Amino acid sequence: MSVNYILSQYIEAALYQAIYDKLEDGTFVGKIPACKGVIAFENTLRQCENELRSTLEDWILLGLKLGHSLPIIDDINLNEEPIREPVDTL
Repeated sequence: MSVNYILSQYIEAALYQAIYDKLEDGTFVGKIPACKGVIAFENTLRQCENELRSTLEDWILLGLKLGHSLPIIDDINLNEEPIREPVDTL
């Protein structure tokens, strides 16, 4: 049975919107326009993708902890109060 997590969906949807550019020195920059301040710089595109994912995850967790309003991405709204179900229903 496959479990579908809303946070994972949100991260994947946000990363799908990522923009990557190669800089003059041959390094890469990645950013997600909807997520202000989520940016990564690395030597290779793969490293940049990984660093951008890590930065996004930290940004989301900090935003949730501090009660910041996060952007709605692909109709996924992390600002809504979660519906809690008993663990034994999974």
